[in-house]
Amino acid sequence: MGSDFKAIPLIDITPLVEKIDDPSMADDKDMLQVVRLLDDACKEAGFFYVKGHGIAESMMREVRDVTHKFFQLPYDEKLKIKMTPQSGYRGYQRVGENITKGKPDMHEAIDCYTPIESGKFGDLAKPMEGSNLWPKYPSNFDVLLENYISLLRDLSRKIMRGIALALGGPVDVFEGRMAGDPFWVCRLIGYPVSNDIPEEQRTDIGCGAHTDYGLLTLVNQDDDICALEVRNQSGEWIYAKPVPGTFVCNIGDMLKVWSNGIYQPTLHRVVNNSPRYRVSVAFFYESNFDAAVEPVEFCLEKTGGVAKYEKVVYGEHLVQKVLTNFVM
Repeated sequence: MGSDFKAIPLIDITPLVEKIDDPSMADDKDMLQVVRLLDDACKEAGFFYVKGHGIAESMMREVRDVTHKFFQLPYDEKLKIKMTPQSGYRGYQRVGENITKGKPDMHEAIDCYTPIESGKFGDLAKPMEGSNLWPKYPSNFDVLLENYISLLRDLSRKIMRGIALALGGPVDVFEGRMAGDPFWVCRLIGYPVSNDIPEEQRTDIGCGAHTDYGLLTLVNQDDDICALEVRNQSGEWIYAKPVPGTFVCNIGDMLKVWSNGIYQPTLHRVVNNSPRYRVSVAFFYESNFDAAVEPVEFCLEKTGGVAKYEKVVYGEHLVQKVLTNFVM
């Protein structure tokens, strides 16, 4: 429900990663302790760090390094994978092209989504059909990112299994028709130094205050720049300070609906006051694209039996947000 937290909790999820898929470990005390910590974090802050996640720190660093290298390319080279409606809103966005609550964000980005074949979801996904646009330079970009995304999909699935238990449901409740074929989004984001942005375009916000759309977000951020801020219940902005080797995780809008408000997403923003360029790579783990998201029965029972939120079709929610947040 949110609180006046002053710091973001750090959770060692090693027991969860190692045991959550083994039915014989359902009563393992170390794993259940992780589940309790996830429950506390989702209720108190909506944000948490994870370590012991099984993804090599060297790979996390390499992903950030190729992201830095891409954004250092000449502008004309970056425009070779320019995001357009014709690309299914995939590809490179210039500084100021992403809009949050009506204001341009001071970042550039590459947006990647689960590939969508023509006609797969009918008219629902029409604006986002297509495959991702990978740059030619750095040369290992596409292979590295596809491998990384595959690992994050599995890690996210395991964390969501822990969250299912934390809510008191079956371990696989967020699979099947809900998120058995989860849609994913990956944004590689670069936050320029303020003085490098033309004065007529400049604002002080790298990314405006918002909540995320889906179930769970994992952020891989530069180790040495504080820029991500999270708002507590009193309205104070708390830094999500970089902790090397960890992901910063947060819950999103769809989990709020499914849990009937037991878990609430937390407003966050990015302000890069550093004298150095900053990157972060945000991975968003979502429901099935065509999932009709509504409060699940066991969460309704815990919250008085009345649904607080109307049914939401995830794909409609995402397409609306993408179209609203994009400017040519």
